[in-house]
Amino acid sequence: MKIRELQLFTGSINLLNGFYSEALGLEVSKIEYDKLKVKVGATDLIFVEETKSNPYYHFAINIPENQINEAVEWLKPKVLLIESNCSSLIDFPNWNAHSVYFYDPAGNIVELIARHDLDNSSTRPFSANSFLNISEIGLPVDNVKTFHYLIKEHFGEELWSGNQETFAAIGDQNGLFIIVTTHRNWFPTDKPCNIFPLTVKIENKKSVIAAMEHSYYKIIAE
Repeated sequence: MKIRELQLFTGSINLLNGFYSEALGLEVSKIEYDKLKVKVGATDLIFVEETKSNPYYHFAINIPENQINEAVEWLKPKVLLIESNCSSLIDFPNWNAHSVYFYDPAGNIVELIARHDLDNSSTRPFSANSFLNISEIGLPVDNVKTFHYLIKEHFGEELWSGNQETFAAIGDQNGLFIIVTTHRNWFPTDKPCNIFPLTVKIENKKSVIAAMEHSYYKIIAE
């Protein structure tokens, strides 16, 4: 599965403009007065201004599988890294991956992940150009098993990892829906997994538009 576009809401659109363009060095453009587009490799990340609430999300970005240490060093002067067990470099042995997490100014939990099973290693110095694509979007739900069933029915995407009770990763290592129960916090933070509206466009064999989880989530397959 490939995530082509991810649209999120924010109450901090001006701060995000400066953060993603200046601190991280990504290509950023205003597409409307209340919309910001960030080019994250092969994925368009769209932020839409929302002043009535304070939404936040979790998403992950694939980087070259051999550059997680370079990514950590590159990030250190730019952001405050989130630690787990006193380390900002987090090992996921079951996924054969390493990650580093940080917050953006809107409170979004951003993850850079090096998936060692992917053939995407690089010899170029790590930079914003090393952000390959958004490969995960977190979707808190009331019932993980039911939501997984609906995703499979609508889009044909299979379970990749998880117990389907509190967690399910659906798709593949190029694109995953991270389905979690609302009765937990986002790893590795103390922020609750709350439901906020979003729209995600994926590349899929089926052409489908589905409004899910009380219409908070709009998923478009093209």
